[in-house]
Amino acid sequence: MRTIIVALVSLVTFAMIGAGTASAGWKCNGPSYACNSNSYSAVKKARAYKKKRVYKKKRTAKKVYKKKRYSKKGYRKSKKRYTKRSYKKRSKKYAKRKYKKSRYAGRTLYGKASFYWQPQRVASGGWFNPNAMTAAHKSLRFGTRVRVTNKYNGRSVTVRINDRGPYIKGRIIDLSKAAAYKIGMQHKGVVPVTVKVLN
Repeated sequence: MRTIIVALVSLVTFAMIGAGTASAGWKCNGPSYACNSNSYSAVKKARAYKKKRVYKKKRTAKKVYKKKRYSKKGYRKSKKRYTKRSYKKRSKKYAKRKYKKSRYAGRTLYGKASFYWQPQRVASGGWFNPNAMTAAHKSLRFGTRVRVTNKYNGRSVTVRINDRGPYIKGRIIDLSKAAAYKIGMQHKGVVPVTVKVLN
């Protein structure tokens, strides 16, 4: 029995020695990932690392916008276009505004006149100026010039219609503060007048 066991042990040892020498003598001629599992995993890791680096670079890369270049000719043209617009011409245009003749031209109206001075919008557009020679009438066209005469003292003033009113029974015209001072009605407030339509 002992001899059998000794023989078996000797056979196993010889087999192990032979396998070691055979593996040492054998060489792999294929790629590294086929020959060695450790080198394959290293290659895999390197590739993954490279991919990460490239992705980071793409994300961090700043966008560079090119500045638009404008031609000098176009700039000069636009500059000329704006210089042509002059505000003086526009103001002259509005200053020379022509008003149509009123159908009441030459007629004389009789009634009472009052005056107002409160800052407010006027019906013709813009703000009321108490120092201007203007007046308000119910139906006369805007821009119509009228001569208002105070019956108490005979003083008269020429005003231009630019507003609507007065809406009180018996009153035919509402003068500005400056026009009221001209005919001396500032203390009484309401006076009988004659209104002659000039144009």
